[in-house]
Amino acid sequence: MDISAVIITYNEEQRLEDALRSLRGLVREVVVVDSRSTDGTVKLARKYGCRVYVRDWTNYSDQKNFGNGKASCAWVLSLDADERVSPELKDEIRGLPEGDPGCDGYSAPRLVRYLGRWIRHSGWYPDRRVRLFRRAAARWEGEYVHEKLVLRGRVERLRHPIHHFTYRNIADHVARINSFSQLGAKKLYARRRKCRGYHLLFLPPARFVRSYVLRRGFLDGFAGLVIAVLNGYAVFLRYAKLREIWKKGERIEPVSY
Repeated sequence: MDISAVIITYNEEQRLEDALRSLRGLVREVVVVDSRSTDGTVKLARKYGCRVYVRDWTNYSDQKNFGNGKASCAWVLSLDADERVSPELKDEIRGLPEGDPGCDGYSAPRLVRYLGRWIRHSGWYPDRRVRLFRRAAARWEGEYVHEKLVLRGRVERLRHPIHHFTYRNIADHVARINSFSQLGAKKLYARRRKCRGYHLLFLPPARFVRSYVLRRGFLDGFAGLVIAVLNGYAVFLRYAKLREIWKKGERIEPVSY
Protein backbone atom coordinates (compact mmCIF):
# COMPACT_ATOMS: atom_id res chain seq x y z
CA MET A 1 0.00 0.00 0.00
CA ASP A 2 1.48 3.36 -1.09
CA ILE A 3 0.79 6.03 1.51
CA SER A 4 1.23 9.81 1.67
CA ALA A 5 1.47 11.28 5.16
CA VAL A 6 -0.09 14.73 5.64
CA ILE A 7 0.84 17.00 8.56
CA ILE A 8 -0.29 20.58 9.20
CA THR A 9 2.06 22.76 11.23
CA TYR A 10 2.56 26.10 12.92
CA ASN A 11 5.71 26.63 14.99
CA GLU A 12 6.23 22.90 15.57
CA GLU A 13 10.03 22.81 15.35
CA GLN A 14 10.31 21.16 18.77
CA ARG A 15 7.89 18.30 18.06
CA LEU A 16 7.86 17.74 14.32
CA GLU A 17 11.13 15.82 14.11
CA ASP A 18 9.91 12.91 16.24
CA ALA A 19 6.71 12.71 14.18
CA LEU A 20 8.74 12.53 10.96
CA ARG A 21 11.07 9.89 12.37
CA SER A 22 8.09 7.72 13.28
CA LEU A 23 7.04 7.72 9.61
CA ARG A 24 10.36 6.44 8.25
CA GLY A 25 9.99 3.27 6.23
CA LEU A 26 6.20 3.51 6.24
CA VAL A 27 5.14 6.22 3.78
CA ARG A 28 6.25 7.16 0.28
CA GLU A 29 6.09 10.92 0.94
CA VAL A 30 5.28 13.45 3.64
CA VAL A 31 3.24 16.55 2.75
CA VAL A 32 3.58 19.39 5.27
CA VAL A 33 1.14 22.31 5.13
CA ASP A 34 2.63 25.13 7.20
CA SER A 35 0.77 28.25 8.35
CA ARG A 36 3.74 30.60 8.06
CA SER A 37 5.73 29.41 11.07
CA THR A 38 8.17 31.86 12.58
CA ASP A 39 10.53 29.18 13.94
CA GLY A 40 12.52 26.51 12.11
CA THR A 41 9.56 24.25 11.24
CA VAL A 42 9.76 24.70 7.47
CA LYS A 43 13.54 24.30 7.40
CA LEU A 44 13.28 21.10 9.44
CA ALA A 45 10.54 19.67 7.23
CA ARG A 46 12.60 20.30 4.10
CA LYS A 47 15.65 18.77 5.77
CA TYR A 48 13.64 15.53 6.08
CA GLY A 49 12.65 15.65 2.42
CA CYS A 50 9.02 16.66 2.97
CA ARG A 51 7.00 18.42 0.31
CA VAL A 52 6.26 21.71 2.06
CA TYR A 53 3.45 24.13 1.22
CA VAL A 54 3.30 27.45 3.08
CA ARG A 55 -0.06 29.22 3.18
CA ASP A 56 -2.07 31.48 5.43
CA TRP A 57 -4.04 29.79 8.19
CA THR A 58 -7.72 29.25 7.38
CA ASN A 59 -9.01 26.49 9.68
CA TYR A 60 -8.08 22.93 10.59
CA SER A 61 -10.33 21.26 8.03
CA ASP A 62 -9.30 23.45 5.12
CA GLN A 63 -5.58 23.09 5.87
CA LYS A 64 -5.90 19.29 6.02
CA ASN A 65 -8.02 19.11 2.88
CA PHE A 66 -5.44 21.24 1.08
CA GLY A 67 -2.73 18.80 2.15
CA ASN A 68 -4.77 15.81 1.02
CA GLY A 69 -5.16 17.47 -2.38
CA LYS A 70 -1.38 17.75 -2.71
CA ALA A 71 -0.77 14.09 -1.83
CA SER A 72 0.21 11.85 -4.73
CA CYS A 73 -0.73 8.47 -3.23
CA ALA A 74 -4.20 6.95 -3.15
CA TRP A 75 -3.97 6.46 0.62
CA VAL A 76 -3.35 9.22 3.18
CA LEU A 77 -2.09 8.91 6.74
CA SER A 78 -3.12 12.05 8.63
CA LEU A 79 -0.79 12.80 11.53
CA ASP A 80 -0.46 15.81 13.82
CA ALA A 81 2.95 17.16 14.76
CA ASP A 82 2.43 16.06 18.37
CA GLU A 83 1.65 12.47 17.36
CA ARG A 84 3.87 9.48 16.59
CA VAL A 85 3.16 6.24 14.79
CA SER A 86 4.06 3.63 17.40
CA PRO A 87 6.46 0.87 16.27
CA GLU A 88 3.68 -1.70 16.73
CA LEU A 89 1.26 0.33 14.61
CA LYS A 90 3.90 0.77 11.93
CA ASP A 91 4.34 -3.02 11.68
CA GLU A 92 0.56 -3.48 11.62
CA ILE A 93 0.14 -1.02 8.74
CA ARG A 94 2.99 -2.63 6.84
CA GLY A 95 1.12 -5.93 7.13
CA LEU A 96 -2.07 -4.62 5.52
CA PRO A 97 -3.13 -6.27 2.25
CA GLU A 98 -1.48 -5.01 -0.92
CA GLY A 99 -3.69 -3.61 -3.65
CA ASP A 100 -7.33 -3.05 -2.78
CA PRO A 101 -7.82 -3.91 0.91
CA GLY A 102 -11.62 -4.02 0.64
CA CYS A 103 -12.24 -0.98 2.84
CA ASP A 104 -11.83 2.79 2.59
CA GLY A 105 -10.29 3.61 5.93
CA TYR A 106 -8.69 2.35 9.12
CA SER A 107 -9.20 3.67 12.63
CA ALA A 108 -6.53 3.51 15.32
CA PRO A 109 -6.65 4.21 19.06
CA ARG A 110 -4.69 7.17 20.41
CA LEU A 111 -2.67 6.76 23.60
CA VAL A 112 -1.78 10.03 25.32
CA ARG A 113 1.43 10.71 27.24
CA TYR A 114 0.68 13.31 29.91
CA LEU A 115 2.54 14.39 33.06
CA GLY A 116 4.97 11.50 32.77
CA ARG A 117 2.51 8.62 32.24
CA TRP A 118 0.36 6.97 29.61
CA ILE A 119 -3.30 7.87 30.13
CA ARG A 120 -5.53 4.80 29.77
CA HIS A 121 -8.71 6.21 31.38
CA SER A 122 -10.26 9.67 31.95
CA GLY A 123 -12.08 9.46 28.62
CA TRP A 124 -8.78 9.91 26.76
CA TYR A 125 -8.40 6.30 25.68
CA PRO A 126 -8.96 4.61 23.30
CA ASP A 127 -10.10 7.79 21.47
CA ARG A 128 -10.32 5.98 18.12
CA ARG A 129 -9.80 8.10 15.02
CA VAL A 130 -9.79 7.29 11.32
CA ARG A 131 -6.33 8.44 10.29
CA LEU A 132 -5.47 6.10 7.40
CA PHE A 133 -7.92 6.46 4.54
CA ARG A 134 -8.47 6.34 0.81
CA ARG A 135 -7.93 9.94 -0.30
CA ALA A 136 -10.76 9.98 -2.83
CA ALA A 137 -13.30 8.80 -0.24
CA ALA A 138 -12.64 11.28 2.56
CA ARG A 139 -12.95 14.94 3.43
CA TRP A 140 -12.41 16.96 6.59
CA GLU A 141 -15.33 19.11 7.76
CA GLY A 142 -15.87 21.73 10.50
CA GLU A 143 -14.91 25.40 10.45
CA TYR A 144 -13.91 26.18 14.03
CA VAL A 145 -12.48 23.39 16.19
CA HIS A 146 -12.56 19.59 16.43
CA GLU A 147 -12.53 18.92 12.73
CA LYS A 148 -14.18 15.68 11.65
CA LEU A 149 -13.20 13.29 8.88
CA VAL A 150 -16.21 12.33 6.77
CA LEU A 151 -15.51 9.03 5.04
CA ARG A 152 -17.58 7.31 2.39
CA GLY A 153 -17.13 3.57 2.74
CA ARG A 154 -16.24 0.89 5.23
CA VAL A 155 -13.80 1.35 8.10
CA GLU A 156 -11.71 -1.40 9.68
CA ARG A 157 -10.00 -1.22 13.05
CA LEU A 158 -6.27 -1.29 13.74
CA ARG A 159 -5.18 -2.70 17.10
CA HIS A 160 -2.10 -0.67 17.95
CA PRO A 161 -2.04 3.01 18.92
CA ILE A 162 -0.88 6.35 17.70
CA HIS A 163 1.14 7.91 20.51
CA HIS A 164 -0.12 11.40 21.32
CA PHE A 165 2.06 13.93 23.16
CA THR A 166 -0.71 16.50 23.34
CA TYR A 167 0.42 18.83 26.16
CA ARG A 168 3.96 19.63 27.26
CA ASN A 169 2.84 20.45 30.81
CA ILE A 170 -0.09 21.84 32.79
CA ALA A 171 0.60 25.41 31.66
CA ASP A 172 0.47 24.30 28.03
CA HIS A 173 -2.77 22.43 28.74
CA VAL A 174 -4.38 25.54 30.26
CA ALA A 175 -3.16 27.73 27.39
CA ARG A 176 -4.65 25.30 24.86
CA ILE A 177 -7.96 25.30 26.73
CA ASN A 178 -8.00 29.08 26.52
CA SER A 179 -7.47 28.96 22.76
CA PHE A 180 -9.89 26.14 21.98
CA SER A 181 -12.60 27.50 24.28
CA GLN A 182 -12.64 30.67 22.20
CA LEU A 183 -13.13 28.65 19.01
CA GLY A 184 -15.75 26.50 20.72
CA ALA A 185 -17.65 29.57 21.88
CA LYS A 186 -17.64 31.00 18.37
CA LYS A 187 -18.97 27.73 17.01
CA LEU A 188 -21.84 27.76 19.54
CA TYR A 189 -22.55 31.41 18.73
CA ALA A 190 -22.63 30.63 15.00
CA ARG A 191 -25.30 28.06 15.81
CA ARG A 192 -27.15 30.75 17.79
CA ARG A 193 -26.76 28.87 21.07
CA LYS A 194 -26.93 30.87 24.29
CA CYS A 195 -25.29 30.53 27.68
CA ARG A 196 -27.72 29.63 30.44
CA GLY A 197 -27.08 29.49 34.15
CA TYR A 198 -26.96 25.70 34.26
CA HIS A 199 -24.18 25.71 31.66
CA LEU A 200 -21.96 27.55 34.14
CA LEU A 201 -23.18 26.02 37.40
CA PHE A 202 -23.87 22.37 36.62
CA LEU A 203 -22.07 21.34 33.42
CA PRO A 204 -18.50 21.92 34.73
CA PRO A 205 -18.89 19.70 37.85
CA ALA A 206 -20.79 17.13 35.76
CA ARG A 207 -17.85 17.00 33.35
CA PHE A 208 -15.47 16.52 36.28
CA VAL A 209 -17.53 13.59 37.63
CA ARG A 210 -17.77 11.98 34.20
CA SER A 211 -14.01 12.16 33.69
CA TYR A 212 -12.81 11.30 37.19
CA VAL A 213 -15.47 8.82 38.34
CA LEU A 214 -17.48 7.41 35.43
CA ARG A 215 -14.47 7.16 33.14
CA ARG A 216 -12.19 6.09 36.00
CA GLY A 217 -9.77 8.97 35.82
CA PHE A 218 -8.79 8.23 39.41
CA LEU A 219 -6.85 5.25 38.04
CA ASP A 220 -4.61 7.70 36.19
CA GLY A 221 -3.33 9.13 39.47
CA PHE A 222 -2.50 12.81 39.78
CA ALA A 223 -2.69 13.21 36.00
CA GLY A 224 -6.27 11.93 36.06
CA LEU A 225 -7.22 14.50 38.68
CA VAL A 226 -5.68 17.32 36.66
CA ILE A 227 -7.48 16.15 33.52
CA ALA A 228 -10.85 16.00 35.28
CA VAL A 229 -10.49 19.46 36.85
CA LEU A 230 -9.38 21.03 33.58
CA ASN A 231 -12.17 19.28 31.66
CA GLY A 232 -14.67 21.03 33.91
CA TYR A 233 -12.79 24.32 33.58
CA ALA A 234 -12.85 24.03 29.78
CA VAL A 235 -16.64 23.71 29.78
CA PHE A 236 -17.04 26.71 32.08
CA LEU A 237 -14.68 28.83 29.98
CA ARG A 238 -16.40 27.95 26.71
CA TYR A 239 -19.83 29.02 27.93
CA ALA A 240 -18.52 32.08 29.77
CA LYS A 241 -16.90 33.22 26.52
CA LEU A 242 -20.12 32.46 24.65
CA ARG A 243 -21.95 34.81 27.03
CA GLU A 244 -19.28 37.44 26.43
CA ILE A 245 -19.66 37.13 22.64
CA TRP A 246 -23.43 37.62 22.86
CA LYS A 247 -22.94 40.75 25.00
CA LYS A 248 -20.47 42.16 22.46
CA GLY A 249 -22.69 41.17 19.52
CA GLU A 250 -19.88 39.80 17.33
CA ARG A 251 -20.78 39.03 13.73
CA ILE A 252 -20.22 35.38 12.86
CA GLU A 253 -21.92 33.66 9.97
CA PRO A 254 -24.42 30.95 11.07
CA VAL A 255 -23.46 27.35 10.33
CA SER A 256 -25.64 24.26 10.06
CA TYR A 257 -23.17 21.45 10.76
